[in-house]
Amino acid sequence: MQPSSVCVILIVIWVTNLFLLVQREEKQLEASLDALLSQVADLKNSLGSFIYKLENEYDRLTWPSVLDSFALLSGQLNTLNKVLKHEKTPLFRNQVIIPLVLSPDRDEDLMRQTEGRVPVFSHEVVPDHLRTKPDPEVEEQEKQLTTDAARIGADAAQKQIQSLNKMCSNLLEKISKEERESESGGLRPNKQTFNPADTNALVAAVAFGKGLSNWRPSGSSGPGQPGQPGAGTILAGASGLQQVQMAGAPSQQQPMLSGVQMAQAGQPGKMPSGIKTNIKSASMHPYQRTEP
Repeated sequence: MQPSSVCVILIVIWVTNLFLLVQREEKQLEASLDALLSQVADLKNSLGSFIYKLENEYDRLTWPSVLDSFALLSGQLNTLNKVLKHEKTPLFRNQVIIPLVLSPDRDEDLMRQTEGRVPVFSHEVVPDHLRTKPDPEVEEQEKQLTTDAARIGADAAQKQIQSLNKMCSNLLEKISKEERESESGGLRPNKQTFNPADTNALVAAVAFGKGLSNWRPSGSSGPGQPGQPGAGTILAGASGLQQVQMAGAPSQQQPMLSGVQMAQAGQPGKMPSGIKTNIKSASMHPYQRTEP
């Protein structure tokens, strides 16, 4: 085989491999662009919905729904960053975009793809839409931030980072503690604000006199006076209350019975003096009955 034919074969193989490599990179680029467009579309829809709620439903918008919207946007941004940082995603900054057709006429396909934002792809709009550098104002702000960051030393920056991390950790710990306390408070029953034993003892004391101690007030009358209980004290228990009533009855009737007994002892076999006086007064009526 001649050397020229060998070179031709090697060139053909190299071109074929290069073509396959380019095709593979193009397919990978298209797949990455499709995934990126899908994530951007989801983020755009969520952001548009959130802006609509803020503008039209602000009167009945609640704080939990706002936090849910922010959480959704944050999750979608994280997913978009993962797509951009994936190992199979090519570096888009290395890709060069060259406009092939420029026209001052209205393009309906371009209107549909850009959702009505870019009606014409002319020489006036190409520099704005295809530039890779930000606006001059944004560049100036970025330079200012970079300069301010460079002024801070590494030690000072590390201290600020540690202080911020400590504050965030304390805040998260307090929030977690509050959540745990609220959950545990919801699970356990309501704490009693009274002692059942004291309540039962109070009811028993009021209803039955249980647990009450004997007590004599100063200057109280003795047990021999009529109309007063023999003990003159507060007795414990329902049985004690019955005994007081039973013992009080004879003591109240004692004067009457003693008077009757004394009368009977003075005049045996006769009625008491009060009854006898009534009988005598009836027999000594001034108007005597005469027989005709």
